[in-house]
Amino acid sequence: MTIDIVLQIIWAISALGLIVLVLLHSPKGDGIGGIGGQAQLFTSTKSAETALNRVTWILAIIFIGLTVVLSAGWLNLPGQ
Repeated sequence: MTIDIVLQIIWAISALGLIVLVLLHSPKGDGIGGIGGQAQLFTSTKSAETALNRVTWILAIIFIGLTVVLSAGWLNLPGQ
């Protein structure tokens, strides 16, 4: 497996994760708390929403960064 293929797999996983996390966001601020009552992982809906926002931003940065790297062709090394 080349580094290009590994980065494409990470890019696809980040895209799917980003889609799921964006769908978890609620327009009314319910977020994860509105799915099945209060999320048990978090102490409050506010902390659940904060964690959801952070993970969403991290995945968005990974996705955009890998999109630039993969589309620019910076990994096409001579001799491959």
